[in-house]
Amino acid sequence: MLTAQKVVSIKIDGSINPASSSFLKKAIDKAADAKAECLLVHLNTPGGLHKSTRVMVSDILQSPVPVVVYVSPGGAHAGSAGVFITMAAHVAAMAPSTNIGAAHPVSSGGSMDSVMNDKATNDAVAFIRTIAEKRQRNLDWAEEAVRKSVSITETEAVRIKVVDMIAANERELLTAISGRVVEVNDGNKTMQTANATVERVEMGFAEKLLDMISDPNVAYILMMLGFYGLLFELYSPGAIVPCVIGGICLILAFFA
Repeated sequence: MLTAQKVVSIKIDGSINPASSSFLKKAIDKAADAKAECLLVHLNTPGGLHKSTRVMVSDILQSPVPVVVYVSPGGAHAGSAGVFITMAAHVAAMAPSTNIGAAHPVSSGGSMDSVMNDKATNDAVAFIRTIAEKRQRNLDWAEEAVRKSVSITETEAVRIKVVDMIAANERELLTAISGRVVEVNDGNKTMQTANATVERVEMGFAEKLLDMISDPNVAYILMMLGFYGLLFELYSPGAIVPCVIGGICLILAFFA
């Protein structure tokens, strides 16, 4: 008995962090369990954590189902960590008026000395060249994106073989990739996506909360609320609520 083709679709809109990493892993598992034709990732990110990026790239490279990364909607970008994730996809696509690039590593704790900067840069270059070679994408541009923080538009990205195609919308993309053969973890797969139904998967409450507090602006606000809560308790001993709330805010801020 033939089953209707299905595509699992998720959206990653914001920084790359442990929450988005966990979300991608769960989506890949769900797509595999549902025997989906592919997992479609709508991506719009300024970048994020190096460790989370490595985990996400590893999950994509080892995925039993094809992963299609679609930099969208118009005005979106795949910056920094987003470059690694996009180039790791089995199929990489971009919407009109989007851009990709600027992948030079930076430190969240301030500037790095020259030795640490060289080490981080060389490690990132080796990482992205490995990805580009695996997916047969432009190795020279991938290295420049890390070393020189170059960034390009969607038309340039297609022209120099950084991504595979431009698609105006999701349905156009699914039609364009239908019939394409890609190599997944357990062999080759021919995607039949032209008439597939799309199942959208959203982050759970816990993932949304962790994703929200990972934003540096939110983390800063939580830190300030935590300190003020503890200060209020010191000036007014016995007021338990400010101390408890302040402690929770500090814990969340330190996690972020």
